[in-house]
Amino acid sequence: MENDHISLLDLQEYLRGGIEQLFPHNLWVRAEIASVQVKTNGHCYLDLCQSEKGRLLAKAKAVIWKNRYLPIRHYLQETLGDTLQAGMEILARVWVSYSELYGLTLTIEEVEPCFTMGQAEIERRRTIERLEADGLLDVQKELPSPQLPYKLAVISAKDAAGFGDFKRQLLENEYGFAFEVDLFEATMQGPTAPDSICDAIARVECAEDKYDAALIIRGGGSALDLACFDDYGLCVSIAQCPVPVYTAIGHDKDYHVADMVAHEFVKTPTALAAAFVDAVASEDEAVSTRGVRLRMAFSARIAAMEAKLDVIASRIHSSDPRNVLSRGYALVVGEDGRIVKSASRLGRGENIKILFEDGQIEATTK
Repeated sequence: MENDHISLLDLQEYLRGGIEQLFPHNLWVRAEIASVQVKTNGHCYLDLCQSEKGRLLAKAKAVIWKNRYLPIRHYLQETLGDTLQAGMEILARVWVSYSELYGLTLTIEEVEPCFTMGQAEIERRRTIERLEADGLLDVQKELPSPQLPYKLAVISAKDAAGFGDFKRQLLENEYGFAFEVDLFEATMQGPTAPDSICDAIARVECAEDKYDAALIIRGGGSALDLACFDDYGLCVSIAQCPVPVYTAIGHDKDYHVADMVAHEFVKTPTALAAAFVDAVASEDEAVSTRGVRLRMAFSARIAAMEAKLDVIASRIHSSDPRNVLSRGYALVVGEDGRIVKSASRLGRGENIKILFEDGQIEATTK
């Protein structure tokens, strides 16, 4: 059996020797940056990849040592105004090496700036241009924002952490506001994601119960994971949706074409939940303020009416004959019981009554 196998170390050494013979010199390699990380020691580590229609075809680790990374970064900033970042497609001059411990590694010596935009960014810009030409970039923004966003349709993966964070932030709000949240499941990354999300949007539109808003929620991920949100067809579906569409996709630094065409976008799912809570709180405060104003106006009206009644009561009080008598006056009443206002009304021998505040006397005219 000894001749039927080799050790892992021997296998790795054979691979290293074969690769060194196959690539004795450096060569130019075109690839897309999947991730990039600059260490505190100044070395830059990258994951390079090649994909087609969202499907990953190849992947390799690469490194730019500090002595080469600093001039490369300076050169790219001068020529492109940018640095190496995920999503860029680069043409790099590399040394191919193989380690028994670390596997295949590409050591980058030089980067050609004209390739650094990346195919994904090119497609993204084309999508923006098509949407602008079709007049779809601002269609969603013309829809009125819901004043009381109570019934919400959420488009997300069922078990996504971002969806869970959103629900906790929304439903456990400090005010105790109630919301109705319905999930429309969809694939949120990969080549099937755009069609899946478009289907979810269509289901929201056709739902028997009308929704105040549709929310597209996706937590953080790599540039490749989130590339589906730059898809032209998906962005058209968002723009043409009759329900206001809100997006919360990726991290703070992420900004996708889907965000551009949405009614409104926020950075994270929790920030989106906070925005809806704030909207309801603002409306609640406005209603409370209007209630206070109505109560104040009603109280003022009652006070004005009471003042008018006081004036009328004062006039009635001052006109009361009993009040006249209390000021030292007397009333003369004839035999017919009517008040005598003039002496000319009385003839001789008529019986009259003279009323004072504290009593009355009877008399006969002469």
